[in-house]
Amino acid sequence: MTSGYTLIGVDGRPYRSAAPGTLGGHRGGRLYGRLDCPSARRAIARGGYVEQRVFFADEDTAIAAGYRPCSVCLPREYRSWKEGT
Repeated sequence: MTSGYTLIGVDGRPYRSAAPGTLGGHRGGRLYGRLDCPSARRAIARGGYVEQRVFFADEDTAIAAGYRPCSVCLPREYRSWKEGT
């Protein structure tokens, strides 16, 4: 078994990494947030979120891959995104 983590790169494609991601996301919703996001945790507990779960090395990578900030765990970043700044 290969050790490591699968992250999403700036091109939106998965790649293997020796380091875990610092942010999680949802492929279908094209959003990213903290790994401890309460909204993501609730969705994971219901079982429907796991198949679409992705991970990013950092915020810049998530944004470059076309994902937006989570309104629940990153409200300041979400407001800036929503306002287009």
